[in-house]
Amino acid sequence: MQTTRRSTRRALRSWPRRPASSPRSVRSRATRTARRKSSLSGTPTLPQSSTGSTGRSSGWPDISPDISQRKWLEATFTTRELALASLEWASHARGPQYRPGAAARNWLVVGGRGSGKTRLGAEWVNALVRGLAPFSGGRRHMRIALVGETLGDVREVMVDGPSGIATISRWSRPRYEPTRRRLLWDSGAVAQAFSSEDPESLRGPQFEAAWCDELAKWKNAQDCFDMLQFGLRLGEEPRQLVTTTPRPMPLFRRLVSDPHFTVTRMRTEDNAENLADGFIEAVRARYAGTRLARQELDGELIEDRPDALWNRAMLERTAGSHDALTRIVVAVDPPATARRTSDACGIVVAGLDSAGRAVVLRDATLRAARPSDWAGRAVALYREYEADCIVAEVNQGGDMVTAVLRTVDAAVPVREVRASRGKWLRAEPVAALYAQGRVVHATRLPELEDEMCDFGPEGLSGGRSPDRVDALVWAVSELLLGRAGRPRIRNLS
Repeated sequence: MQTTRRSTRRALRSWPRRPASSPRSVRSRATRTARRKSSLSGTPTLPQSSTGSTGRSSGWPDISPDISQRKWLEATFTTRELALASLEWASHARGPQYRPGAAARNWLVVGGRGSGKTRLGAEWVNALVRGLAPFSGGRRHMRIALVGETLGDVREVMVDGPSGIATISRWSRPRYEPTRRRLLWDSGAVAQAFSSEDPESLRGPQFEAAWCDELAKWKNAQDCFDMLQFGLRLGEEPRQLVTTTPRPMPLFRRLVSDPHFTVTRMRTEDNAENLADGFIEAVRARYAGTRLARQELDGELIEDRPDALWNRAMLERTAGSHDALTRIVVAVDPPATARRTSDACGIVVAGLDSAGRAVVLRDATLRAARPSDWAGRAVALYREYEADCIVAEVNQGGDMVTAVLRTVDAAVPVREVRASRGKWLRAEPVAALYAQGRVVHATRLPELEDEMCDFGPEGLSGGRSPDRVDALVWAVSELLLGRAGRPRIRNLS
């Protein structure tokens, strides 16, 4: 008994107390424990859990947060299991990252920016491929779906990002095959990449598991999610993990209230030790007390603002197809400066279809952009969409705005507009056009729509200047209101 206790203490001393900061630290621990690990064989069989609709795990101890992880580990695992698992992520993951939803078949993780959602998703996939508890149910998963807003997001965030699957893999690094949009392990396990832009691509394939990232940003959220459910039909118990920042969209609301989903919530501050020094203080100082902070940092679901000009139900009705476009404009609302704390440069592309409706095509807003950056983006969009002109607000920069655009393309037509009324008054006629069904969105524009639904009479959205809304107002006004409405057109130069 005394020998066993000594072994347990040695294993616990080797247990990492905080996440590895780099691959080097992982390799260092691997070197230190290689001799001990070589004397052990097999994969530890850790306690499994079966999580019901309440989100409580029957296999994992129901412990209070004030009990140390060290004591919990000693009470849960054998000495051999501790030694074998000492290099695994679960050894230093925060409680919300694997309790209570670890073995849940349907797991929804709602968190703020930088709260650790992506790392959790990548480690979850890694554990499923290797058959590691507590996530895998004790069996290896060979067919997995990775679904993001775009294929670029899947690769740049979910696969190759700083917390992506390939980056965090420690023992068997998978290789990505871009032509086949898949991640392949030496064991034969395959994770296929899918985009919310193409729900039909999920019709046919079948999987044992799926990781859905940033579902609240998906462009065809309901159709894509529905197609995925039909494909989760392999294995004894197919499972899915959804990691997302909350937004009051219909699908998200349904999942939160679905009794078959275990819901875990995480705050950005909980992951402060893995974020840049001063980040939490900086964003709290800028956004403290705002609805945006509650949503993006605390992971809260923020409902519609009652005094806003737009609401979610109105915007849901704007989604749909449109007729052929007869005119296209790129609207630009330049910032006064290019500092990190400055307003963003609102850039919105919109067109007029043959039915007389304004069609919002794209939100290409830039933050902390220098004049050459936003001018280059605006001209690039003008060329890409073969637009008729660039509509630019000149209140901040006057003639300099047009001059900057002309340095990029001397021939680009610029229509200068100057605001003579406040933001709220300028936006009211445009909001009325939405209510009349005269404006549609060609695709989901989550950041723009968030700003619209939080735009209040004080002329702010989320406690700051509504730069995306400003650009939207200029674009729609140019297409549907013209000289009869606001903004007033000064000249075409």
